[in-house]
Amino acid sequence: MRLPAWMQRRRFATGLAIAGLSLVTLAMTKAAEQHNWLTALEPTQEAAEKSAEQPAPAPPEPCPAPATPDPLLGPRTKEPGSWVGRSPVQTNLPIVVMAGHADSQGTASSGTPGYAVDQQKRPPMQPGIRDELFWNRAVQAAVVSQGQARGLNIRSYTPPSISIPDDDDPATNWSQAKVFSERGEYVLEIHFDAYRPHGFGSGLIPVLANVRELNLVDESLAQAFGRFPRNFRGGLGGPRRGIGILEIAMLEPPLETKLRDPSTREQTVNCLAERVVSALVQGVS
Repeated sequence: MRLPAWMQRRRFATGLAIAGLSLVTLAMTKAAEQHNWLTALEPTQEAAEKSAEQPAPAPPEPCPAPATPDPLLGPRTKEPGSWVGRSPVQTNLPIVVMAGHADSQGTASSGTPGYAVDQQKRPPMQPGIRDELFWNRAVQAAVVSQGQARGLNIRSYTPPSISIPDDDDPATNWSQAKVFSERGEYVLEIHFDAYRPHGFGSGLIPVLANVRELNLVDESLAQAFGRFPRNFRGGLGGPRRGIGILEIAMLEPPLETKLRDPSTREQTVNCLAERVVSALVQGVS
């Protein structure tokens, strides 16, 4: 049955009112959601005040400049060498950095335990290895990282085991260094010397005369750290196989104290690495 005209008009008006109310409700809901979302993104006043109270992290202190006595490394070797590195090198010289004693733990040549462990009876930095290896590894990693950042053609080598009884095993530092050196790469092994009175101090023990001529990288490292005699102790196994042994410093206070202190450890390792990398950059330049 067809509705009268007045009832049709009334039904149409009612529909319009309901539709309008729905649109208004939807708009209000969307506005509330947007308000809530924006409010969640905005920090509360309390959070903003706390953020403002937090001081900006202080920049790291600059590394100590070389001096005599050296504030970072301590004394240089007591047995200085007289050699000079003069042979030029290419600017993209491949450099391989090794950690000393990385494959000789548990043997007679496992490295120094350091003053803290040996004299103060403190626990080692890592169970199962000498503290020297622990710090050798830390400096090795920092040298490679900083060196790559500064454009050096530098990488690391790490043996697959911390104890390889056979020195001539193909995986040892010695065996790998011989291969690297024979193909013209510069091999540098990071060490820390024993504490006084057993240690000698910082310095580079260069490769032997029958391995290769001493070059500008050897000379740059010697100027930065000191130089041991080329035939130190009759010629060590590493230098016989093409390894330049870099004694960073004696593992004793105050350097060892800064290394062991968590608040100064990272900065100290980075400063030691910076000294090495700067010498390498100077050598290839």
